[in-house]
Amino acid sequence: MTSEMTAYVVEEYGDPDVFTERTVAVPEPGPEEVRVEVRATSLNPVDYKIRRGDIPDFTPEFPAVLHCDVSGVVDAVGENVDRFDVGDEVYGMPGGAGRDGALADYVVGHAGTFAPAPETLPLADAAALPVVALTAWEMLADKATVDVGDDVLVYGASGGVGHVGVQLARWFGADVTATGSTEAKRAFAADLGADHTVDYTATEVESYVDEHADGAGFDVVFDPVGDDHLQTAFDAVRPFGTVVTTESSSTQDVSALHANSLELGVVLVILPVLLGERQERVGDELADIAALVDDGAVEPHVDERFAFDEVADAHRLGEDGDFVGKILLETE
Repeated sequence: MTSEMTAYVVEEYGDPDVFTERTVAVPEPGPEEVRVEVRATSLNPVDYKIRRGDIPDFTPEFPAVLHCDVSGVVDAVGENVDRFDVGDEVYGMPGGAGRDGALADYVVGHAGTFAPAPETLPLADAAALPVVALTAWEMLADKATVDVGDDVLVYGASGGVGHVGVQLARWFGADVTATGSTEAKRAFAADLGADHTVDYTATEVESYVDEHADGAGFDVVFDPVGDDHLQTAFDAVRPFGTVVTTESSSTQDVSALHANSLELGVVLVILPVLLGERQERVGDELADIAALVDDGAVEPHVDERFAFDEVADAHRLGEDGDFVGKILLETE
């Protein structure tokens, strides 16, 4: 076993070119941790927001190894770990926020932040799932109750979280309306299983509520975008309905919550990693998601693939937003 590895680190906040290739020591797992030889990671907005310095409280100590998602093979296990053995193929969300992440040859994390990788996906592609699938799952299965025949509106349906949200809402038996700003993005959402699509840039909320929710409002509005979408969600949901979001920083008028007795659920899936608490929650939910993948209910869409040494290009594409689904970075 080599004692050194290649990592792509940031030593300060900056643009995508701030990443530096460095040779660093291979991390050793603690008593409740596993070490994973990284096969792939993927890009999420939280990764480039940390890189830019938008959310400094989430930044690992400099020089920081970023990226929350990972898939790979267990290389070493801590003395108190019995859920994994060396050689197991896993995927997870062990770091990248609060502690070093996956943009390296090896990553160490609490065993509870990993699960066996889906058997029906290439191992690399499993890295496209953790953050977005956990977010969509907690939004629809934890913060909301979706029943067969419910009307569910999915904002940002072609994005990372949104494209999983469409598939999960369909699996729950909902009638799914998906929004997209271009014809291509709306066609992508329809291919994922959306029953209806809406050009939100050219359609008033009252119009698609009338057409796709009988004028009464959607039972659940799924908002992984935030900002003005969240305000619109309050207009689109029915009285006593539920809005679920990942919004964290914008200022909104929440009077509709009281006026219509709404429920609002906010999700931050990396919180167990940031707190160092309840980390088994991550692995348990990822095990459920892997089962859904293997049953054919959920499939991540990888739009672009990069090598680790092309991480700056991956971040530029992610910030430009000219893609659907996920951006993957592979070690081989």
